[in-house]
Amino acid sequence: MKKLFALITFAAVLNLSLLPNAIAQDTENAEESTEMVAGDGAAGEETAADGAAAEETAAKNTQETTSDDAAVADAALEEDEEASAGFHQTLKTKFIEGGAGFMGVVLLVLILGLALSIERIIYLSLATGDSGKLLGEIESSLGSGGADAAKEVCRNTKGPVASIFYQGLSRKDEGLDMVEKSIVSYGSVQMGLLEKGLSWISLCIALAPMLGFMGTVIGMIGAFDAIEAAGDISPSLVAGGIKVALLTTVFGLITAIILQIFYNYIVAKVDSLVNDMEDSSITFMDILIKSSK
Repeated sequence: MKKLFALITFAAVLNLSLLPNAIAQDTENAEESTEMVAGDGAAGEETAADGAAAEETAAKNTQETTSDDAAVADAALEEDEEASAGFHQTLKTKFIEGGAGFMGVVLLVLILGLALSIERIIYLSLATGDSGKLLGEIESSLGSGGADAAKEVCRNTKGPVASIFYQGLSRKDEGLDMVEKSIVSYGSVQMGLLEKGLSWISLCIALAPMLGFMGTVIGMIGAFDAIEAAGDISPSLVAGGIKVALLTTVFGLITAIILQIFYNYIVAKVDSLVNDMEDSSITFMDILIKSSK
């Protein structure tokens, strides 16, 4: 028993002697942990600072890029405006150099031809319709309400085809032969309305280059008169006179080309409408024959 008590006492004394060392060791470990945490915090602050700097640099680069793009866009816009202004100024200069007399007449021919062409294009566009739909409505109206109902359908429909059908229905009581003659006669009238003004457009197309050639010839005569007055053939004098004389020809040819394009489109449109009128008239006669049986 005494030995056991002595052993316990010895162990207690030994633990008491080792306790300060353990406490010191724990304190050192705690301090090291605190230092590590502080170091990590400082590193985190440094990383955050680096991130903020990177974001600021990226923002500056983006602003610089945007500024550069805006500058490029402004420069391109200025170049386009300068090119447009340069083209108009060049055209104006060449027009004046060609002589206000003949150049003005050619310009008047161009304006007149364009006005006639635009009027024809609008008229033909309004005259274009759905003939198949119209024929279907006429057939159903003839079956339900007779010729009067069919004429009402034609009266409410725009276009030359509806006008031709209306004239044919007006002669329905006189027989199919009178209906056919009426369709043929009124079809010719409608064709003349479609082709109205084309002769004037053709005149403008032929007149524009001829006026240009006349201006060139008169300009050449003026150049030779200047040579005769100077008594010497100067290259600059001859070249200047020929250049001014040829400008009227160029402008006249450009006018004729523009009007010729419009003229061909109008002629093609008229041919298409005439073919539609003829085809629809044949189908219309078949419908009348079926309804009369």
